[in-house]
Amino acid sequence: MDLCTLFLTAFVVGLSGAMMPGPMLTLTIGEVSRKGFWAGPLIVAGHAIAELILVISLAKGLASFMQQSVVTGSIGLFGGAVLIWMGWGISREAIVNKVGFAVVGDTALKPMLAVQESIIPTIFAGVLTSIANPYWSLWWATVGMGYVMMAEQIGPGGLTAFYTGHMLSDLAWYGMVSIIVHTGRNFINDTAYRAVLVSCGCFLVLVGGYFLYSGVLLLRTTN
Repeated sequence: MDLCTLFLTAFVVGLSGAMMPGPMLTLTIGEVSRKGFWAGPLIVAGHAIAELILVISLAKGLASFMQQSVVTGSIGLFGGAVLIWMGWGISREAIVNKVGFAVVGDTALKPMLAVQESIIPTIFAGVLTSIANPYWSLWWATVGMGYVMMAEQIGPGGLTAFYTGHMLSDLAWYGMVSIIVHTGRNFINDTAYRAVLVSCGCFLVLVGGYFLYSGVLLLRTTN
């Protein structure tokens, strides 16, 4: 995988995750409604800080394991399986109309988010909301780690290409959400939203297949 492909796949995979209703969407809609358009990008900035620290930590911590094909291959298999599972779930929920643009957030987290909105600066709220999301930890423990290892193998620009593509997807989606909420305009209806989710879900399955294939090849080299 070259730098361009890494960037593009990181963008689409990131976009697939960003578009699913969750704590970040809940926080963004609430903060933009209360503070205006720029609250959305500021939340993404907090999210970006949390993920930059995590990417650097993973890269540093994994440095001694990069040459071990069994480690890289196993993570590729696990990450690929998670991507396929996520892609299937996103597509299925969109097809059966279980998701919509108006469906936001985990209600169990709303009290916590309400407190954050009142006492914590917007950027820091983005950091805390990211950390508090269990799916965020699962994604980085599997898919994210696989991407970091793949990026490290490409060369010095690999991590930059991955991180830039991943964060631009968050900025693109939450920037659009901020515009919609701030202006009150309906740029995207539920039908279009679900169609995009189905497309993203299918793409996740394809990328997951690539991860699985790469993992198998690497594990074969250990035999």
